Amino acid sequence: MNQLLAIRVFARVVEAGSFVKAADSLEMPKATVSKLIQDLESFLRVRLLQRTTRSVTVTVEGAKYYEQTARIIRDLEEIDSCLQSTRLNPGGTLHVDVGGSVATSLIIPALPAFFARFPDIKIDLGVSDRHVDLISENVDCVIRGGALREQSLAARFLGEASWTTCASPTYLQQFGKPAHPSELEKEHRLVSYQSARTRRAVPAVFQRGEENIEVIGNSALSVNESNAHIAAGLAGLGVIHTFSYSVQSYIETGALVAILQDWRPAPYPFHVAYPPNRNLSHRVRVFIDWLVEHFSTLQ
Repeated sequence: MNQLLAIRVFARVVEAGSFVKAADSLEMPKATVSKLIQDLESFLRVRLLQRTTRSVTVTVEGAKYYEQTARIIRDLEEIDSCLQSTRLNPGGTLHVDVGGSVATSLIIPALPAFFARFPDIKIDLGVSDRHVDLISENVDCVIRGGALREQSLAARFLGEASWTTCASPTYLQQFGKPAHPSELEKEHRLVSYQSARTRRAVPAVFQRGEENIEVIGNSALSVNESNAHIAAGLAGLGVIHTFSYSVQSYIETGALVAILQDWRPAPYPFHVAYPPNRNLSHRVRVFIDWLVEHFSTLQ
């Protein structure tokens, strides 16, 4: 038995909560994962995991073993990373997940500069506004907006984005400019943005001084992807309330017109998150450092 491999596989099963998810993230057959866990339990002469047809739970002994071996794995990975960091040109494939507007407006336009600096790195970029499971989907890191609610993930702060409310000239010719956010409830059409996870409309938040207003809006169209949200605004389907970076170029060309500019909520934070117990390779480290550098220019 390769004990180190078995320990790594055991850790992934604990983190994923499933043999199938662990096998998928490790790109191993499920039978191999099961065999390694069985061999490890036989070697230790203790039950580490309690299996049923529907779930996998960690035994008391398994939880203690995971806690102790996780420290060893992290130490080994730190040694590996230190050695890898001596390489001038880190290489390999990065699996990164980002939201639609972040990918289109921020990441993809800047990637030529990243690849010029790190030509041996390849990026597998997953683009969607859904909430991915980093462990089971074998994602190295993900860019998340808003407050981080997953305590199981490590994260670095990237920056903050301001908000802009806008509409197309065609829409404004037909409906006029709203003077107050409350007008978006009845007199105007607000293109509703739905959470890709819950399918519920996300309220548009407006702030002026001490006054705060949340608007769901009178909407003929709801979308759950940020690029589609902007496309709806460009098509004249209604007012959109979104990140300034994603619509700035359209405002500069006149395709969209900024409105309610004295009603802006607090800036929206962005983080890059990654599994804390996974090997943070040199290529992941340099990508995260590049993201921090790149997002420092975000407005």
